[in-house]
Amino acid sequence: MGGSCCGPGAHPVHLWPSHFAFSDHHPWDLGPHSGPALLVSLASEVQDLHLAQRKEMASGFSKGPTLGLLPDVPSLMETLSYSYCYVGIMTGPFFRYRTYLDWLEQPFPGAVPSLRPLLRRAWPAPLFGLLFLLPSHLFPLEAVREDAFYARPLPARLFYMIPVFFAFRMRFYVAWIAAECGCIAAGFGAYPVAAKARAGGGPTLQCPPPSSPEKAASLEYDYETIRNINCYGTDFCVRVRDGMRYWNMTVQWWLAQYIYKSAPAHSYVLWSAWTMLLSAYWHGLHPGYYLSFLTIPLCLAAEGRLESALRGQLSPGGQKAWDWVHWFLKMRAYDYMCMGFVLLSLADTLRYWASIYFCIHFLALAALGLGLALGGGSPSRRKAASQPTSLAPEKLREE
Repeated sequence: MGGSCCGPGAHPVHLWPSHFAFSDHHPWDLGPHSGPALLVSLASEVQDLHLAQRKEMASGFSKGPTLGLLPDVPSLMETLSYSYCYVGIMTGPFFRYRTYLDWLEQPFPGAVPSLRPLLRRAWPAPLFGLLFLLPSHLFPLEAVREDAFYARPLPARLFYMIPVFFAFRMRFYVAWIAAECGCIAAGFGAYPVAAKARAGGGPTLQCPPPSSPEKAASLEYDYETIRNINCYGTDFCVRVRDGMRYWNMTVQWWLAQYIYKSAPAHSYVLWSAWTMLLSAYWHGLHPGYYLSFLTIPLCLAAEGRLESALRGQLSPGGQKAWDWVHWFLKMRAYDYMCMGFVLLSLADTLRYWASIYFCIHFLALAALGLGLALGGGSPSRRKAASQPTSLAPEKLREE
């Protein structure tokens, strides 16, 4: 069972290399493919196992099972089966080998719910699909590459990036929800709620496996481990920093675990710049990726300095107004960066940004300068408790 790429009760499927999943210009291209990420993660998990074994040998006694630790080093066949597992091979989400192994070794797979969680997760997808069709038809991306577009008034050019990013988000929402539903249908990534699983990483608390089908059926399960998108969080969070956490969540965990922590820097902004640089490289070699991703650290520095300098000085009503303005500017920053992500080429991206006078770059620089002048601290030193997270009403937020 451990060497199979099919889960409990699943039918065999034909496998193909993940780099054939989508081309660079495919309209449903979801960015970087998961093969390299899986192997980097597996190498880290094997290293953790070796370190734990050395500690046991040095201490002279054996400890109980450690949370997330592999039982042994996977064989070549098990590694290939993990790398080419049909769950997630086309669009993700990213998952660790430990998650894959837990799926294969579920003691009572029939007790794990899938239909209701699938329907609960899938219901927004048709709406997002319809919302994708209208702006993509009325505001085609190809128009931005035409000379006639730049004869339009400045407000029209500024506005155009809003529906482009809206269609971009709707497209990814549909695709990632569908990918999550594929995992849920297979019972992949299901853990008891008591394990407090997080996207990408899996359980954060030790949860003993059930000893009988009845006990397994009595547990409450979730699929947070393979959750890749928080749609409401993405749209309604206040800060650029939080928007990154709600988008492509399993890959964000991978980046934080294997890239962010190894950054050759000692500040949040420089760590983020290092992470964004490697993330751009992971997506491909198109200059638009680098222009977009490397704008993020500037926005992070600007919002962090200015927010720490001013927001705490405002009244509760003033802070609420600040949050709405901050949210509006956050969305415009992502609109702006999205244009580089979809236009791809250096010439097209710079031409569009120049046509709106690099407004987000200059606005971020101005905010950063003002924050520094007012003595604002770096983002890493801000108190998280005093910061807003979302403007969405509680009943609209995804749990």
